[in-house]
Amino acid sequence: MIYIILSIFCSVTVAILLKLARRYQISIIQAVAVNYLTALILCYLFFKPDLKLINSSAPWTIYIALAILLPTIFLFLAASVKNLGIVKTDIAQRLSLFIPILAAYFIFKEDFNQLKFAGLGIGFIAIILTFIRKSQAQSIPTKWIYPILVFIGFGVIDVLFKQIALYKELPYTSSLFVVFCLSFFVALIIVSVMVYKRETKIQFVNLGCGLILGLFNFGNILFYLKAHKALSSNPSTVFAAMNLGVIVLGTLVGLIAFKETLSKVNYIGILLAICAVILITLSQLNAI
Repeated sequence: MIYIILSIFCSVTVAILLKLARRYQISIIQAVAVNYLTALILCYLFFKPDLKLINSSAPWTIYIALAILLPTIFLFLAASVKNLGIVKTDIAQRLSLFIPILAAYFIFKEDFNQLKFAGLGIGFIAIILTFIRKSQAQSIPTKWIYPILVFIGFGVIDVLFKQIALYKELPYTSSLFVVFCLSFFVALIIVSVMVYKRETKIQFVNLGCGLILGLFNFGNILFYLKAHKALSSNPSTVFAAMNLGVIVLGTLVGLIAFKETLSKVNYIGILLAICAVILITLSQLNAI
């Protein structure tokens, strides 16, 4: 259970760092670039991927798609935290699990039970209730676009990572190393273009923030994988504890540390999000 707690802590800390980035005028894209360089180095040190196994037959299309999506979604994640706060952003990220579930049903033709259908339905209601504000009830505010992109982006990323996990010819950790490497390259190109156009300039504070961001981002992945290994016979326990833990801790941090305001409707949305995760977890147990 300690690995799950550490993974939850690292995940929420990433959101906190993105929240603080605005206060200290951190260049998010620079921090994201250094974040992937840090994750790349840590991936090599901890997982020791066999680079000789990486050849032309590897799923490069998926690697490239992830390399573009990961730095991009980090920017949307930062924008969502900045505009709507940690609470709503964490919920959008956690409820993105519905996209791979829908993909499993419509693309991979997996069987669904009533609990999973109920979980999906409640989850979508939870998303709407979590983001809505009384003054904006009659229209969709512009700021909604950020958590919606976080929801879709992380869902698609999850599907792509699952496809990599199904690629048995190459260890998952080796694929992870390649993805981090390509993601750093993409982020570096973006930073280089922005520096060339004088839209930003390299500053030590951005690099330092990126280093810390990379440590916690990689920590989230490392401890999540260790939790699954330690509780290999109970994957649903890891799944539920991780998602529920992030929603609860993220909500507490947002309300207490950053004084984020939520309406009664938002609180109902949070409770429904928790119910949705529980139902989906139970549906997985029921399917075993």
